Amino acid sequence: MECVKDRLVAYFSMEIALENSMPSYSGGLGVLAGDTIRAAADLRLPMVAVSLLYRKGYFSQHLAEDGTQTEEPVEWRVEDFLHEESPRVTIPLEDRRVELRCWRYDAVGVRGYVVPIYFLDADLPSNALADRALTGTLYGGDPYYRLCQEVILGIGGVRMLRALGHEGLTRYHMNEGHAALLSLELLETEAAKAGRTTIRAEDIEKVRCKCVFTTHTPVPAGHDRFPMEYLTRAFPSQTELFDLKDASAADLVKRVLQAEQAYPDLQQAARAGASLNMTYLALSLSKYVNGVAKQHGETSRQMFPGVPIEAITNGVHAGTWTAPAFREIFDRYIPTWREDNYSLRGALGLPPEEIWTAHLIAKHELLELVRQKTGIKFDPGKFTIGFARRATGYKRADLILADLDRLRQIAKNSGPFQIVYAGKAHPHDAGGKSIIKHIFQAKKALRKAVPVVFLDDYNMDLGGKITAGVDLWLNTPQFPLEASGTSGMKAALNGVPSLSILDGWWSEGHIEGVTGWSIGEARRATPDLVTDNRADAESLYNKLDSVIIPMFYNERYRYLSVMQHAIAINGSFFNTQRMVQQYITDAYMR
Repeated sequence: MECVKDRLVAYFSMEIALENSMPSYSGGLGVLAGDTIRAAADLRLPMVAVSLLYRKGYFSQHLAEDGTQTEEPVEWRVEDFLHEESPRVTIPLEDRRVELRCWRYDAVGVRGYVVPIYFLDADLPSNALADRALTGTLYGGDPYYRLCQEVILGIGGVRMLRALGHEGLTRYHMNEGHAALLSLELLETEAAKAGRTTIRAEDIEKVRCKCVFTTHTPVPAGHDRFPMEYLTRAFPSQTELFDLKDASAADLVKRVLQAEQAYPDLQQAARAGASLNMTYLALSLSKYVNGVAKQHGETSRQMFPGVPIEAITNGVHAGTWTAPAFREIFDRYIPTWREDNYSLRGALGLPPEEIWTAHLIAKHELLELVRQKTGIKFDPGKFTIGFARRATGYKRADLILADLDRLRQIAKNSGPFQIVYAGKAHPHDAGGKSIIKHIFQAKKALRKAVPVVFLDDYNMDLGGKITAGVDLWLNTPQFPLEASGTSGMKAALNGVPSLSILDGWWSEGHIEGVTGWSIGEARRATPDLVTDNRADAESLYNKLDSVIIPMFYNERYRYLSVMQHAIAINGSFFNTQRMVQQYITDAYMR
């Protein structure tokens, strides 16, 4: 087996989804991270990854009859999935030293290449009870708890990699701003190499050359901000964080943002000095910055004027998200598809009847799961719409439910249909929880006219069943707040076309009537842009009523053509194999 110490790229993510029963993720950010690492292993990229170990996971979701969501900690045995490594490192926190260990998971590629993932763990007898809980819950606790977790991820992560013998790293990739404090540890290292106890401009530039930053959200709440006093509280003395003599941690952050290499708007933010914006810190200390779709890159450049932000559109790991029935077809007709995802363009030559048979198998598996979870028997012959996303306001899960009478009329005129929902709301997101309750109310009101189910405890396995088993993937984000979105890409791998707002990846993957359909027209993000929910709902209804459902029932050969084009055009391109190859050429080798 290859030497895992000989690695060049370190990938840091607050969450990484690897296995369904391993609660190390909450949603899309973690699933993308897991798919990225799997693709890196397939491509034999010398990468190592770092995250935190969450002994209570994100949460297990339970829904009452009215849709009220409650949360419970997740029970799991770490030893069943991970191997404990021997090194220990410490990080300073307030007036204490917090000891960390790590647990290893190996992602194995199609050719046997291994990318190790290290999960940092503070639950050690040597630590105080409060410190042991710092790696307890993903996105839990108050803001100061979150900052402490990000200290562990960034500073503790760099120290652990060093203790594990990963000395040859040339790139540190921050998957969102949660890991931005790793830059401070790297600055100290550069100063120490030069035999200095002060940070100079050349140290900042050397660290910038090593750092890559991917921003994932145009939603302001998605960018972590902490009062600067929190940083002072975490590192109360000048020498707590570093062997530096010239600055406290808070002063150092301000100096970095105010340095000549930083950008004017970020300098202005630093002069205000009231808060630590992790995105600003990552932007200032990264040579390469990217959004996760072309539209998102444009939106990000508007959010951070003057900052050169590129775009690398997200993807999904083809081998992971292709349903077994489709894997079997691809293995027979396109045997190179796992090693070379581009070869899926050959799906246009697959026998349509075999595509349809594979789809019916995936649909049966989904509807059987619906029966097991809810006791409701969905009709496999009915047109089935799927929507499974994190339940939060801008994703507008209930847009299709804006006019229940219209839905009844569509079902009567164009053909019967049914809807499968899933998705968790963050425990503190009252708006997201309200949307779930609204869906339950609509479900009750629609009754048998348009059957609706909401499947609880959304996870990787359930997501895979829904994206493969429905007939149409629905996506209704408020433009331009969808950074990328990846669920529709998973659907495409399984021949499921999308009906979506032209935002995120769908702005690139959409060919009307060929790979799927759009809700509304293409638009530009401008300061005076107003979201018109009524117009979006009307467009959605018109497409279902006059185009999609009639085609499904009356022109099945045309619908099958759309399914095949979804695989051949979108499945062959919107995958993490292509995405990681772009990171290699654009970011890691730059």
